[in-house]
Amino acid sequence: MPQTKRIDELVDNLPTKNTTVYLLQGLDFIVPGEWENIVGFDNMIRAVTGKKDKDKIKKIRDRALKIYNDESQGYQRAIWLYQIADTADSAMGAMAIANKLSEKVSFLSFLNKLTPKSDVIQSADLGLKLVIELLAFSAIHQIPVTNFGAFANGLSKYSGQSLMRIAALVSVDALVPLGPDFIRKVHTNLTSINPATLQQNPTFQSISGMIPGNSTTEKLGFMEQNFTAVQGWMNNFVQSHQLTPQNVVSHLKQYIDFADDKLDYVAAFLDVATNYYQHTGTQSVARHLIEKAAD
Repeated sequence: MPQTKRIDELVDNLPTKNTTVYLLQGLDFIVPGEWENIVGFDNMIRAVTGKKDKDKIKKIRDRALKIYNDESQGYQRAIWLYQIADTADSAMGAMAIANKLSEKVSFLSFLNKLTPKSDVIQSADLGLKLVIELLAFSAIHQIPVTNFGAFANGLSKYSGQSLMRIAALVSVDALVPLGPDFIRKVHTNLTSINPATLQQNPTFQSISGMIPGNSTTEKLGFMEQNFTAVQGWMNNFVQSHQLTPQNVVSHLKQYIDFADDKLDYVAAFLDVATNYYQHTGTQSVARHLIEKAAD
């Protein structure tokens, strides 16, 4: 696992205005008020602990950095995983879109540059992002990655940035590209996908060594088990929030100007233009780290 930047630098350098921030603002209707775009490590300490004294803030900061630097604690691993979740998407495409970004993004000009993923590839990507969430959760909480029950139970207790991340995952990586029947589609695709196809996936290549199993087939089986463990929670989440691909996109349109309503192209655009996993993952890890340091 490569060395990550210091956690305070990562939080200090989070963007306050870009396509990812607009995406998360557009999804606020799902979990109102849960996500606040806290930028700056000291600001995060104030928000998490309520402390205002500079000396106390510095003491918590120093303690948090010491914990973060201890690789056995798992925080660096979690940050690296959240970064991996987004880097597999087209970095060049994201840069091109970012260069055009002002207050809104004109979707039409990028339409001919985007290639929607097939349902099989989209299902694999969703399964891998859920594995990344499991691996990061296990690293932070120091539990075995095979404890699917603890992970599924943990999801039901998510709040703040973590809850927003999963709300975004369900919305833009499941509902919008795959439709309301995404759970059945993902199951079908994960059980029928050719292991060679998975081996070509950049995300899989990066995290393969962390997934239990002696072969790609066994690792694929692990992905299926993880998806099965959380599908009930995902289904309940969609039903209880009355989510549809159409109402997700209609809310996003208030922040991002889609000139086209083809959902597979919208999904491709969001794939390329946002890094919500890394953004909210950085905030989640920082919050958890600060809570531990403050204790």
